Amino acid sequence: MSTANPPTQVTCEPGQAWPMGATCMSWQEHEGVNFAVYSRHAERIEVCLYDAAGERETARIALPVCSDGVWHGFAAGLGAGQLYGLRAHGPYQPVRGQRFNPAKLLLDPFARAVAGATQHLSLERDYLGQPADYATVLDALPDPADNAARMPKAQVLNLAAELQAGAAIAPRPQVPLTHTVLYEAHVKGLTQRHPEVPVALRGRYAGLVSAPLLAHYQRLGITTLCLLPVQLHITETHLLRRGLRNYWGYNTLGYFIPEPGYASGRFADARAEFRHMVDQLHRRGLEVVLDVVFNHSAESDTFGPTLSWRGLDNASWYALDASGQYLNFSGCGNSLNLGHPCALPLVMDSLRWWVQAFGVDGFRFDLATALGRDPVFPHPFQPTAELLATLRQDPVLAGVKLIAEPWDVGPDGYQLGQFPAGWQEWNDRYRDVSRAFWLGFDSTRGKFARRFTGSNDLFEHDGRGPLSSINLITTHDGMTLADLTSYRHKHNEPNGEGNRDGAHHNLSANAGVEGPTPDESVQAVRGQWRRALLTTLFCSQGIPQLLAGDELGHSQRGNNNAYCQDNEISWLDWPGADEALTAFVAALIHLRQAHLALRHPRWFAGHAPRGPDAVDMTWRNSDGGVLTAGDWDDPQSRSFACLIEVADMGRVPTERWLLLFHAASHERSFALPPGRWLQVLDSAVARALPQAQWATAKVCVDAITVSASSVFGLVQRDKP
Repeated sequence: MSTANPPTQVTCEPGQAWPMGATCMSWQEHEGVNFAVYSRHAERIEVCLYDAAGERETARIALPVCSDGVWHGFAAGLGAGQLYGLRAHGPYQPVRGQRFNPAKLLLDPFARAVAGATQHLSLERDYLGQPADYATVLDALPDPADNAARMPKAQVLNLAAELQAGAAIAPRPQVPLTHTVLYEAHVKGLTQRHPEVPVALRGRYAGLVSAPLLAHYQRLGITTLCLLPVQLHITETHLLRRGLRNYWGYNTLGYFIPEPGYASGRFADARAEFRHMVDQLHRRGLEVVLDVVFNHSAESDTFGPTLSWRGLDNASWYALDASGQYLNFSGCGNSLNLGHPCALPLVMDSLRWWVQAFGVDGFRFDLATALGRDPVFPHPFQPTAELLATLRQDPVLAGVKLIAEPWDVGPDGYQLGQFPAGWQEWNDRYRDVSRAFWLGFDSTRGKFARRFTGSNDLFEHDGRGPLSSINLITTHDGMTLADLTSYRHKHNEPNGEGNRDGAHHNLSANAGVEGPTPDESVQAVRGQWRRALLTTLFCSQGIPQLLAGDELGHSQRGNNNAYCQDNEISWLDWPGADEALTAFVAALIHLRQAHLALRHPRWFAGHAPRGPDAVDMTWRNSDGGVLTAGDWDDPQSRSFACLIEVADMGRVPTERWLLLFHAASHERSFALPPGRWLQVLDSAVARALPQAQWATAKVCVDAITVSASSVFGLVQRDKP
């Protein structure tokens, strides 16, 4: 950083305290940029202006006014493209939660773009020495060395032009929840190994909408891509030291900024490429949901880097205990105090920005319990918390999908079923019960039936329905489906933590051999399990979520915590894809979409939809008898059937579905209700017939034999 010409001290007008960040605007008949920065405890906030290369500080502005904790000022003559950073003056008293150090250049939390490298930012400290030098950060001394040469600079954007570009994106498809099928994917991992994607587009935003990927989405029938974090993120220090990087991206530095590492360079900038991706998906009826991480920031624990929030107003932005130490509800070192007045605008402005400037269709909130924690210690969860209430009523966010990961690692962090109406929630109980039922762990038919029908014990309150449940078997955070059925134990040795990281309780099975095997009998059992789990997923009430790669048979070699594996462990194995499994998953999804019985939006009531002698759902033993109260909790029986007969509101049902579940290791005969039944679904042989082929389906009467570890589906239709 050149210091030959010291920066000019520039005075500015008061400007205004809103919007937050840097905004091109007119103020008292002058054109310029308004700066607004929250810091209730700072004594002075300075804006440092830089040349176009970001190397020389050309001017410094002391924001002249502080209104309700917001420092603000208007600088005439500045405009879009200007690079800047922030410096905050105040006490360095960690015991009081204050970490001001004006020697450290800081990134604006509301920055819409940045210029400069971010790869090694986790090494930036505000204190002298190294963590090992101190018993606690409370003893640390501030580092007087200037770090501006190493810090990226925020860039002023023309927000009106960005919003105009966002408005040009094809309209949101607004897929109804009844038809939503989520597909959780990583931008890089989805295309990095695809042989038909152009090399320059692999692992990039544009690669997600290359012709082979668009064809794959449409073949499968998924409706909504759920992308792992695409906001600007950095890699933690401990990973840098091991030669690894944060692959998943749950370490956010810029809440308004598309991750530049996923840009191909073939567009004007990452923003333009991201918009292109969303536009192309929308034009094909596909939605984009972003995984967002507001529960913690990239500044890690008390010894972590000082990049933005910590240096601007540590005591306001973070949840601290009485001694100034971080409360770690996230498990990642810090917890943003989302109940504080400074945080609510950050979250809301960020979400609105992604909807308006980039056209996204929804958000999945990582560790979402943090969104509802009270701002006052000990920060209990409140379903009526201000942030949750604001999200629900915001007009810009009306109609977008809001998905909660309904837990964090803080006190009373597990809040499944407790989010307000209008939210969908990841249902880990569905995951665990489904795994246990099919893979031989402790379970009962009663537990399975409750999860299969939408988990009414969790969601049947405050007008919520079964579509509140996001049903899943696997996610990015755990084993893939191939590994779930091939490994009894996790194998995370490549992560460099002695296999201590990652969940120890996986409810996984291997059919007698750990990992890959040429034994065809073992492979056959594993295949039966996978297809049974997938069939359960797409026939369950609620919203199904498929982990990208599960339809291909992708394996992570037993790694259930591949957050730092930016390599072939995580990149989907398209060359080795299981074509038969892919075809079966596609057939299941299309079958689900075509038949209301497999995606019913209301709770099964047990009353008569077509007369006094019929009900919308009944459960039967394999001998045809209706299950009794004692049958539900029998841990020895893994065989039963459900008869579903539903129709749209006000209509009479014209078809009945009979689903037979058999999770034992031997085949079993099932008695059938009276009449002729068409065989349309058999997970044992990967068959799921679309309605157009039902005329060729085998007809069954009286009884049928069901293979081991499989789901069998039959349909009985009224004549038109």
